[in-house]
Amino acid sequence: MRIFITGATGFAGSHLVEELLAAGHTVCTLVHEATSHQQLRQDDNLTLVAGDLLDAASLATAVSAAQPDVVYHLAGQAYPARSWQQPGLTLAVNSVGTANLLHAVVQYGRPRVLIVSSAEIYGHIRPEMLPITEQTPPAPNHPYGVSKWMAGLLVPLYWERYQLPVVEARPFNHIGPHQALGFVVPDFASQLAAIKAGQRDNRLRVGNLEAMRDFTDVRDVVRAYQLLAAEGQPGETYLICSGQPVKIETVLQKLIEIAGIEVVVERDPERMRPSDTPCLYGSYAKIQAQTGWEPQIGLEQSLADILQDWAGRL
Repeated sequence: MRIFITGATGFAGSHLVEELLAAGHTVCTLVHEATSHQQLRQDDNLTLVAGDLLDAASLATAVSAAQPDVVYHLAGQAYPARSWQQPGLTLAVNSVGTANLLHAVVQYGRPRVLIVSSAEIYGHIRPEMLPITEQTPPAPNHPYGVSKWMAGLLVPLYWERYQLPVVEARPFNHIGPHQALGFVVPDFASQLAAIKAGQRDNRLRVGNLEAMRDFTDVRDVVRAYQLLAAEGQPGETYLICSGQPVKIETVLQKLIEIAGIEVVVERDPERMRPSDTPCLYGSYAKIQAQTGWEPQIGLEQSLADILQDWAGRL
């Protein structure tokens, strides 16, 4: 099949590209050079096209040239904390950018489309509302959450008006090799790898360790994306998660144990997020019923792979 991907040089996107190429698909990626994170390997079945989600005309040209059977939309401003410093840009890229892409796609034809939003749209959740399901009402508590909520609202609209077979994936925290700094697990792992290599002292700086999150390995997440692109019901939303809340402190303890070193944990006020939600986890019952998907890679394996990845970057 012919695949068009935005966000291919991001964390999940780079894993998705590798899997699609390994499966023999022809992949065309939209690359925003100023914000690209991962270098994609050269492959005869991979084409990189420079572009911008906010340039509707060039986006339409790129989609038409790619002639995709399937479109994966992963690109966006992905940092909740940064959205407070750049609220307008976050809303533009994540919401308007998604609208531009969907408009470009319907001008081209009716390929299957997967839009990736985020569980960050739920904001502060009361304990009695857990686990989160697709019916849980969004209540975003930062501009990033608002932007992803707005993007997701377009999914049923484009199915109803244009019969575009578009599906929304709403992932929770996903972790794994090659994730950039700015997220809790790579922030921990990068420090631990440097300490173990003797490149810094043994003080490990952390933010809020009390929050509980739902972690899924990125390799399980991109497998879910592929299943939803093929089998998801158009106009519908699916949560992608492990269904298990894990305290950030527990993640840190497991990483320290895997690293096999002694560290001094220090609270860093600059790493504290004032809008942090105490507990966030979901149910993957809907995607499991639709596609048979369930997470396969355990937390310990993910953390070991992440530490190994960071050790290799030093």
